[in-house]
Amino acid sequence: MKRAGIINVTGYAGAELARLLWRHPEVRLSSVTGRSAAGKPLGEVFPHLALLDLTIGEELDSVDVAFSALPHGASAPALVPLIEAGLPVLDMSADFRLRDVDDYEAWYGRKHPAPHLLLDAVYGMPELHREEIARARLVAVPGCYPSSAIPALAPALRAGLIEPDIIIDSKSGISGAGRTLGLTYHYAEANESVSAYGLEGHRHLAEIVQELSRLCDAPVSRITFVPHLIPMTRGILSTCYAPLAAGRLSPGNRARSEVCEIYRDFYRDEPFIRVVDSPPQTKHTWGNNYCLLYPTVDMRTGRLVVVSCLDNLVKGAAGQAVQDMNLMLGLPETTGLEELAVYP
Repeated sequence: MKRAGIINVTGYAGAELARLLWRHPEVRLSSVTGRSAAGKPLGEVFPHLALLDLTIGEELDSVDVAFSALPHGASAPALVPLIEAGLPVLDMSADFRLRDVDDYEAWYGRKHPAPHLLLDAVYGMPELHREEIARARLVAVPGCYPSSAIPALAPALRAGLIEPDIIIDSKSGISGAGRTLGLTYHYAEANESVSAYGLEGHRHLAEIVQELSRLCDAPVSRITFVPHLIPMTRGILSTCYAPLAAGRLSPGNRARSEVCEIYRDFYRDEPFIRVVDSPPQTKHTWGNNYCLLYPTVDMRTGRLVVVSCLDNLVKGAAGQAVQDMNLMLGLPETTGLEELAVYP
């Protein structure tokens, strides 16, 4: 079996990755690190992971593949020695997602720690970059919001169905903010309340623009993205809107069925994208690696409307990382990930 290591297992994404690797039949999690918990048994920090019987170290032991769940800015410096040693590496931070160093430094407000590696990194969305991921040694696991928004819009842009004037309204559970304490995430502050944030520009918008622009002839610059915090633990639901391009669809109700067929064709062979017959709920993806899409047409306004939902810690983070790892190691893409949602 291949040996995997996780740098910074003590965050939500790192812990979820450990949970998923526990049941992987071809890869064994053999080493984990944590900046503030070194020397502690993993089961003491996360009792639900006690069966892994691992101790959190300061540095990774010898492994065959490494994941980093460190924050942006800290992840790249930790990974550079592993990358230079030729180890397959998957970065769950934002450090290698953007190909343009100026974009990274503008959105993240710091100098990039390893700009010479940006063009070597592959954006880890298998539905768009499967063959590149399979050849890569460095994969940047997409952010949670882009993992929901990009699949919702990719078929429409590729087919020229919409004008590039897009609105993305996304709502995320509180785990998306990580384990760092903050007043906004206290129970009394977040419960029974919904709040918008990032209206001046959320960092994940840069990923969305980068990847959607690669699907059409010109950069997609008119995207309004507004994320919201809602009082649940897991899940992202994005509703995406865009005006239909003239003459691309039949008039009347046939347009809806044509849009659904375009989406089903685009994702026909994708194991973790499902085009569904009714608007999905985040509960339908709780704990699994699926992204559910419901495309339709607002006939009154002439707009495409696509509802997308996923579990932000699985398909939006750790599950997609395992999917990428399977491709990098030449394993069946679905290995260790075919899980039903937890309900209710």
